[in-house]
Amino acid sequence: MIRALWTAASGMQAQQTNIDVVANNLANVNTAGFKKSRADFQDLMYQNMKTTGSPSTNTTQVPSGIQIGLGAKLAAVTKIFTIGNINQTGNELDMAIEGDGFYQIQMPDGTTTYTRSGAFKRDSQGRVVTSDGYPLIPEIVIPNNATAINIGNDGTVSVSQAGQKSPTNVGNIQLAMFSNPSGLLAIGKNLFQESDSSGNATTGTPGQNGLGTTAQGFLEMSNVSVMEEMVNMITGQRAYEVNSKAVQTADEMLQTANSLKR
Repeated sequence: MIRALWTAASGMQAQQTNIDVVANNLANVNTAGFKKSRADFQDLMYQNMKTTGSPSTNTTQVPSGIQIGLGAKLAAVTKIFTIGNINQTGNELDMAIEGDGFYQIQMPDGTTTYTRSGAFKRDSQGRVVTSDGYPLIPEIVIPNNATAINIGNDGTVSVSQAGQKSPTNVGNIQLAMFSNPSGLLAIGKNLFQESDSSGNATTGTPGQNGLGTTAQGFLEMSNVSVMEEMVNMITGQRAYEVNSKAVQTADEMLQTANSLKR
């Protein structure tokens, strides 16, 4: 009876975590470059009351033992790196990656982080930066007298300047890719950090060696499906409810046992 209380309680805790993950996905449904998460669960250890295959007589064996499970636990929260919808914005510094790859971003402490969000701006020095002012790697500086910016599918950045007939090349965007993107550490602000699980970053020119191409004037939106998350939320809510019913039922059975008289 007590076992049922703790088993159902572990199920309630697992579903609470599931709802937390769903809520974060829904909160970021309009976040550019956001990648949804999925909670993965495992069953807990089992109490063996009768071992499978144990002898029942000298010539026979028990075909099926007795194992009582002790609940569920959170195993992992996995990032799903499917490509989100591509929306046209018309902004010269908005860039979407069509395929695999990440933009490289330099943090204030000198470390490199990675992002799928291509909502870039220009700072007071003309550098191409994120919304938080972190510069793109390799650094690209747009001249003050630039009248137009052109970004090719291969990441080549050129500008048109007043008084000049031909465009001027001001840099080339380099993308990074990982053998296991799901192993990247999400640190917020649409940024990811490299980890031992993700493997080392492999950088290259967009459109080469498996890297995607860059599309100017477009943004990759979140890959969260509202309908899918709503279904997951309803399923998690019902699972939480039925586990709470199991706790209530076990409590009522204990109450009945305590009320027995000789």
